[in-house]
Amino acid sequence: MIVRLELSPGSLLSQDDLQRTIGVGRTPIHQAIQRLALEELVVVAPRRGVFVTNVDVLELPVLYESRIMLEPYMAAAAAERGASGDWDQMEAALNEVAPDSSVDDRVRADRRCHEIIWSAAGNRFLTRTLDLLYAQSDRLWHMYLIDVTDMHQSIDEHVGLLNALRLGDADTAASQMRDHIRSLHDQVNNVIEASIQARPLSAGRIRG
Repeated sequence: MIVRLELSPGSLLSQDDLQRTIGVGRTPIHQAIQRLALEELVVVAPRRGVFVTNVDVLELPVLYESRIMLEPYMAAAAAERGASGDWDQMEAALNEVAPDSSVDDRVRADRRCHEIIWSAAGNRFLTRTLDLLYAQSDRLWHMYLIDVTDMHQSIDEHVGLLNALRLGDADTAASQMRDHIRSLHDQVNNVIEASIQARPLSAGRIRG
């Protein structure tokens, strides 16, 4: 809900409302908020409440720098360590994306492919880091790109990446992942720059 901006940046979270909406008790909601705070998706303000963190466009270069270093390494490791079953799962996720699938369906397929690659790479510490980075990148994507892209290119890029992973070609897998991350970054960056030119930002922040 936070990543897809259903809970907008800067908004106050009501634990009672979340319990009713999600259909779970207070304890799992509290545990989820603790994890979201660690992932910097919410901030807990004593005596004020829990707030969704703002989306800071100035963080885009840092997100890109982090993902462009880590994701190609994980793709290479996955090519060397992954099993055919991993790539069968990835192929199944891609096959679920029909030509008329919604943008959100394609985003979910993109996320699933990355999760399979991280799992196949077998590095749980980097997986945790990438999970956080992906969530933050996904929020920027939903804020700026949901109306201007159809994600077909991203899905096509994963098809090529899958072929390299099946072949155990670590160098090609790393290269294709690097190109994929760069492509997403360029799309977001171009739209942000257009937004900045059209409407000056206050302190580099945009609120939903």
